[in-house]
Amino acid sequence: MTAIDNAPARAAAFLERLSQAFARNDSLLCVGLDPEVGKLPAHLKGLPPAEAIVAFNREIVDATADLVACYKPNLAFYEALGPEGLAALRRTMVLVPPEILTLGDAKRGDIANTMRLYAQALFDVYGFDAVTASPYLGRDALEPFLSRAERGVFILCRTSNPGASEIVDLEVDGEPLYLAVAERVRRWNDNKNAGLVVGATYPRELAAVRERCPELPVLLPGVGAQQGALEDSVAAGVDAQRSGLLVVVARQVLYASSGRDFATAARAAAQALRDRINRVR
Repeated sequence: MTAIDNAPARAAAFLERLSQAFARNDSLLCVGLDPEVGKLPAHLKGLPPAEAIVAFNREIVDATADLVACYKPNLAFYEALGPEGLAALRRTMVLVPPEILTLGDAKRGDIANTMRLYAQALFDVYGFDAVTASPYLGRDALEPFLSRAERGVFILCRTSNPGASEIVDLEVDGEPLYLAVAERVRRWNDNKNAGLVVGATYPRELAAVRERCPELPVLLPGVGAQQGALEDSVAAGVDAQRSGLLVVVARQVLYASSGRDFATAARAAAQALRDRINRVR
């Protein structure tokens, strides 16, 4: 299987490329390309599922590429369709303009030799600019990702789901585990390519993470269907340059309309969200 080649666009260090992506469209918006076949507009449902997904993603990207900093496919939505779904993912990656970042939401975490192959798959085969990963096997497990200075690694810290509290609020040396994770990631950031995942459902915790790690970029899920506090989280999560935050939205953009005008509606939803974010910045 051949790799997706965007090498010229990836010559710079990841943090520099992320800053350029924020500035290019004056946007902190990250649209999740997470299509569910059953939720696609009716006129696409007659196509084979993988073809329908590619057609849907093409229109979403065409409609929103001048409004976003990043697109974030969650691999589960493609893996669930088997080989055809993974082929649809590769075809989707080609649709994204090279100046827009792509983030593979894979949440990988395993021992180092396995992670080396995950890095090869996600960065070299699928061509992602950044990925999500788990911290719980430690730095040696993450090294195959962290060693790639031109690629980003957003590490789970304080996720948006309610059940995360069972783990991330456990006390470690007098502070919650999520702050201990944030501190470790800050120390691991030798190549300036590490970031944190913190949910918009917990703006107070996000503010604590930002205070602890003022220089790390943050991936912010939980806006929209999970009812995260957009304005509060943006205010808490931006860095000293009023940047450094990727605000993830998916369903409220992808499914803004179920009709043939879905791409137009997606653009309007994305623009409204970008403008709300920028008003807080």
